[in-house]
Amino acid sequence: MIGRIRGTLIEKSPGQALVECAGLGYEVDIPYTTFFHLPETHQEVTLHTHFAVREDAQSLYGFASRLDRDLFRLLIKVNGVGPKLAVGILSGLDAQQLIRCVEARDANALVKLPGVGKKTAERLLIEMADRIGQLEGQFVPGSPQATQPGQVDPAVPTQGPDPREEAEAALIALGYKPQEAAKAITKVAEDGMSSEALIRLALRNMIPA
Repeated sequence: MIGRIRGTLIEKSPGQALVECAGLGYEVDIPYTTFFHLPETHQEVTLHTHFAVREDAQSLYGFASRLDRDLFRLLIKVNGVGPKLAVGILSGLDAQQLIRCVEARDANALVKLPGVGKKTAERLLIEMADRIGQLEGQFVPGSPQATQPGQVDPAVPTQGPDPREEAEAALIALGYKPQEAAKAITKVAEDGMSSEALIRLALRNMIPA
């Protein structure tokens, strides 16, 4: 089991990071909430990881905090929730929001996430409510709004592909329809915004806290 990886962040994009450690490059699937916390490329990064092995694939999932990783592990124990859907849930809701959602039995917030139907949401709330106590005593990190030392503020534009196109593509990859993604980005877009800021604001509007 690979429980943590620390190395140099070589590449990053919504949904994935490439981390070089001891000469090896690890492709790590990440939720968007973790993507917002990543430092600039070529800086050191530490991710708490979960290594999943199936007959047809081996995947490494990474998270900004141990709490995010532990929530992921609780989610994939829920009947009907696999790793891909768990990453999607943690992309739309950060750790604090998901815990509050479970404690409040808020199925409406969950069904707004791509791939989460009413039955899955209700089952998730029931099963997670019995397990959330396992996380007692763990620090619940702040929302992705807070930029930590050494990290890039997503509101600061960076060079590269068109931020709006990149943000729309990221939402579509998360499971939203192209029309929904375009509408959500247009609603929040302002001149000079980075793709990270656009994604964050769009998700916040689509899935209110």
